[in-house]
Amino acid sequence: MVYLTRKERFNAAHKLWVDEWSEEKNFAVFGRCANKNWHGHNYALFITVKGMPDPLTGFVMDAKKLSKLVREKVIDKLDHSNLNLDVDFVPAKMQPTTENMVILIWKELVDHIKDCELHAVKLYETENIYAEYFGD
Repeated sequence: MVYLTRKERFNAAHKLWVDEWSEEKNFAVFGRCANKNWHGHNYALFITVKGMPDPLTGFVMDAKKLSKLVREKVIDKLDHSNLNLDVDFVPAKMQPTTENMVILIWKELVDHIKDCELHAVKLYETENIYAEYFGD
């Protein structure tokens, strides 16, 4: 089995906040991520597919086609957006954490990967924090 990973980048804002909680509790749980005026990140997204290389092309999947797919289905929707308000695949009441975003991104891509399998979605929120998802 061969694993091919494509890295993409996007910038987006979000806020972590539970309406039913007090401001004090929101800041106690979410810290600066509860900023009422939002805050942003420069995200790095890694999409990994797996399979055996095609005997003619040598590709598990054409990396340019993978990039185009990720851009159309995910990056174009996320880049320079407010994750709480602007993205059609982020439910209104869901916290747009890195953990939730990898699951949502997986769901956007999994049915569009052909001739190989989606293996992992890894999303870096900062250079020190990332989440990975390998499917259900």
